[in-house]
Amino acid sequence: MTDPAYDGNDFYCDVAVPRTQHLDVVHEDDRVLAFHHTRPFWAVHVVVVPKRHLASFTSVADEDEPDVRALLAVVQRVAREVEVTHGEAGVLTNLGRFQDSKHLHVHVYAGEPVRRTAG
Repeated sequence: MTDPAYDGNDFYCDVAVPRTQHLDVVHEDDRVLAFHHTRPFWAVHVVVVPKRHLASFTSVADEDEPDVRALLAVVQRVAREVEVTHGEAGVLTNLGRFQDSKHLHVHVYAGEPVRRTAG
């Protein structure tokens, strides 16, 4: 589902969440979506996002707690599955200039990089 014409700043709200049928979904519930990255940086690369817009890890507030708890539960489950399957897993989120899409998202990954930049 890579859309090279997309030039917005919130891929998750604009494209991923409303069009899950175009994704390789790992997990979906009312609060969280996890899917294989559309432009993977690592050999295994899953992105986990809250469905409700949260701008960043550092901007979450008390009222966001249910979404953040749900997000972290899915990150933990996906990371455990990747670790068991591949013998390793990394968990990463980006902030500020490092955060291409201005929507809280967590990368769960394993293996060698397959390209130079992680979105």
